[in-house]
Amino acid sequence: MADDPIRRRVTVTGRVQGVFFRDSLRRRADSHSVAGWACNRSDGAVEAVFEGSPDGVARLVEFAKTGPRQAEVDSVDVRDEAPEGLSGFDIR
Repeated sequence: MADDPIRRRVTVTGRVQGVFFRDSLRRRADSHSVAGWACNRSDGAVEAVFEGSPDGVARLVEFAKTGPRQAEVDSVDVRDEAPEGLSGFDIR
């Protein structure tokens, strides 16, 4: 059904660390009732998982393509995954 939760894993490259990217994702996830997490990777990318309604997850994926004002996104890789029933949004 269209309301069943979905899950997407995104990897964002560019100038995405040190610009409040993860916290911006967390705030948007909270406002759209999307669960998941975001973390800085050692290669300079930000990796995140979004789990929730198709509309909420789509909004987070779209935001990841630009990020906060200070970010410069070069690319976003989006992969479908099976939902795990996450709750809340963590910054790792």
